[in-house]
Amino acid sequence: MKANIVRIGNSKGIRLPKPVLEQCGLKESVEIEIEGNRLVIRPVRRPRSGWNKAFTEMAQRKDDTLLDRDASPATVWDKTEWRW
Repeated sequence: MKANIVRIGNSKGIRLPKPVLEQCGLKESVEIEIEGNRLVIRPVRRPRSGWNKAFTEMAQRKDDTLLDRDASPATVWDKTEWRW
């Protein structure tokens, strides 16, 4: 697909057709990166999006234990003072 670069005030831009925006999931904000000589435009991802689902699935599989439990044994404070 070809697109023309158009003047937008003092800047320039590319008009993207609505089907392209929908297919790529582009809404109000995007992330722009340059990889080599390529311009990469991605939808903005919320930090930690999908974590809740992933943690729920881990709990269902009983795969949510601490991996470093043996690395740092509980201190006296952990055993006597710490409360949820």
